Amino acid sequence: MTLVTADLYDEHEEALQSVSLQFQNLGGRARFSGAIRTVTCFEDNALIKSILAAPGEGSVLVVDGAGSLNSALMGDMIAESAVANGWAGVVINGAIRDRVALSHLDLGVKALGSNPRKSSKTGSGEADTVVAFAGVTFTPGRTIYCDEDGILVER
Repeated sequence: MTLVTADLYDEHEEALQSVSLQFQNLGGRARFSGAIRTVTCFEDNALIKSILAAPGEGSVLVVDGAGSLNSALMGDMIAESAVANGWAGVVINGAIRDRVALSHLDLGVKALGSNPRKSSKTGSGEADTVVAFAGVTFTPGRTIYCDEDGILVER
């Protein structure tokens, strides 16, 4: 991604939503963008693992984990699978783990923080539905732009 979110917002303010929640940059790629795919889950990462194991074609998975920091929704093995399958990045409204390993992968990762505790793996959750958090609506197929300044989403 060559554009920075600040410039993009200045040029297309009315067409973009800005995420005010302060996510940490935790992946090896600070700037990333792509078509949105979504998952809604709570402290369970089986659905995330399944989706990131499929071809991503440059998409960005947006995960609404309800802001829980009680357990990690993604670690190094799932992130390595995402890289191998062509995903541009993952935005997690929740926690990750293995942050040092993730920082060396060619994957954009934004999350609220980290926790070494594993999540459950029952497969509960929903995929590819409209997700909303932090006052922003994430619609599958629309474009998300992420960099060091923050996250912008097409309306």
